[in-house]
Formats: sequence, structure tokens, C-alpha cells
Amino acid sequence: MKALLTVTGRGMGGDAVIALNIAKALEKKGMKCEFALDHQAPGLLFKKRGISWHKISIPQAGGHAANKYTLLKASAKSLLAAKEGAKLIRTLNPDIVVGVIGGGAIIGALSARLANIPSIGVVATPTDSKILIKITEIIALPESPLFRQGEVEETQLKSKNKVHSSYLPINHDIVRGSRENIMKSMPSSFKKDWPTILFSSGSSLFEKMAQAAGKIGDQKLDANILVVGEPLKEELNDYLKSTLNLGYVDNLPDLYRLADLVVLSDDGLMIHEALACELPIIALLRVKYGRYHNMEGIFPGAVVECDLDELEDNIKHVLEIKDEIKDKSKIYAELIKDASPKIAEIIMGKIPKK
Repeated sequence: MKALLTVTGRGMGGDAVIALNIAKALEKKGMKCEFALDHQAPGLLFKKRGISWHKISIPQAGGHAANKYTLLKASAKSLLAAKEGAKLIRTLNPDIVVGVIGGGAIIGALSARLANIPSIGVVATPTDSKILIKITEIIALPESPLFRQGEVEETQLKSKNKVHSSYLPINHDIVRGSRENIMKSMPSSFKKDWPTILFSSGSSLFEKMAQAAGKIGDQKLDANILVVGEPLKEELNDYLKSTLNLGYVDNLPDLYRLADLVVLSDDGLMIHEALACELPIIALLRVKYGRYHNMEGIFPGAVVECDLDELEDNIKHVLEIKDEIKDKSKIYAELIKDASPKIAEIIMGKIPKK
């Protein structure tokens, strides 16, 4: 059996990792996986892993930042993109198309319908959730408004398409990092006897996260302040002079082993990865586009939310009660580790028996 995964974004951030993790879970069950990215996607994560991909048009409306203008612009391109996607599907003849988040989910589902192939959409934004439920069966991730069980049941009553909910799929290698390995690459200013606080908003460093790291670094706490992610603008580096700025990294499993606390944006894969590693988490609110995702409500007791002006006090508080928070994290760690095989089972269950 074969699956085609249509993936939104540039092929280098969380959406790409989610697609790769789903594919890995499917491959463990004997399914071959191929990928399609947008023509303009550099696909750095795929290149690093020696994975080739097909090129199609995958318009983006801006994800959580989508507005009426960007939605209209993306929808105008979607019909042509779906025809291009359908042509690829007819050539590859997969058993199922898995659309991964945003434009990847929407174009995957539309293309599959044109090619008369089963599909399933993995959704994480208000836009893709609203559109996909009208087209195909979906798997709602925690950032989707359909993730909560009550909302899934309510939507199910209104739709002929089935709604599943799942935590984000992680690569289980994320919990197998080495503190010893990462220590070898730490600069001389790193203090081994201090706690380490890791700041990240994903593969890209957003301004509010850079401000937060710089602000805490300027407080001269007895802690190592590590920052990861490629700054969206060069001038963001000006905030980071009092931190250990590591830039874009590919050794996150090792960094998680080094961290005593992580400060993350309140979205995305890293919260799930950090929970799987049983780390205390502070979710800094509205880092990306001002959206609110209620991670504290989804992971009560394991994730603490705060705004920038409350961050220093919350860091001190969380470090004081980190063992208590870790006990809560252990509960979610097991559920998150089960997400990849669960998603693979849902996808395979959608394929008609031959």
C-alpha cells in the first residue's frame, strides 16, 4: 500500500516534522509513503534525511493568521492547484492521500476528490478545520477548535465526515537525547551548575520570543538562557546579546536533555516533544499572530501560560515546583507517545479493503 502526503509550508518546520512522523508510523505498518510540497518549498528537513518529494502548488492562507483577504487569495489559486495535485495522484496511484495541515490538507483533499482516491485531512487551524470537515474525514490536532471531545461530537452530528482527535505525532527518538553530547558543543560561558532554560518558537524565532529571552537574560538570573530558531529578521539578534543564541538546530533531543525548563510559543510540536521528555513548560502567549490556543487547558498542571510581563515571576515559580509539574507531564507523555501509531491506524482504516 502507498500513501501520498501533501504538506503545507516550507518543508523545514513543525508541519514538515508532523508529516515525517506520520509517514514513519505508516511505514512501520508496511505502507510506502511519498510526499508533495509546494514548488517554492526548500524542503530542508527532507534534504537532511535524504528524502525526495514531488512539487505541486500548495497555496497558503497564513495558517492561524488567515484573514478574509488571504483566504480569498488562496481560494482563487486552489482550483488550479487541485487539478495539478490530481494529475500527480493519477500518476502515483496511491491508496490514500493524507493532507497535512492548512493548504496541504485542503489541496490534498480536493486533489484526491478529483482523482477519485480516498483522503484524510490532518487539521490544526480554524480555517482548515472548517473547510476540511465538508470535504473528507479529519484528524483534529490540539490547536484545532475541533480537538475538544465535546466539539468533535457536536460536529460529528452535523457532518457526514468522521472527526477524530489526536495529540501531535512525535518521533520517539526525541526522548533519546544525550546530555553528554550537547555539553561538548556548549560555549565556555555555559555554567554546568546552573539550571538551563530553553527558549524557542519553533524552527523560526519570532520577535516576542526573542524579546522574552533577552529580557530574562538581562535579569542576570543564575541560569543558562539558551535560544534556538532562525530569527525571522536579522535585527532580532539584537535582543539576544545576553543569551546563548544557538540559531537553527537539528539536535533538539540532546537540548531537551540539557534543559530544566522550556519557554515555548503556545502552539506547535515542541510543546508535545517537551511533554514527552517530561519537562516543565511555560507557554508564552500570543507569540505568533496573536492567536490563543489554550495549551494550559489542554494540558492542565503540565503547562503554565503567561504573558511577557509575567514571565520572570513564572520562571522562578516553575523552577520551585518543577518536580510537581513533571509528575503531571508523565501522564501526557504516555498519551503523546501513543499518538503516532493511533494516527497511522486511523489512516489505514480509511483505505478500502481490496
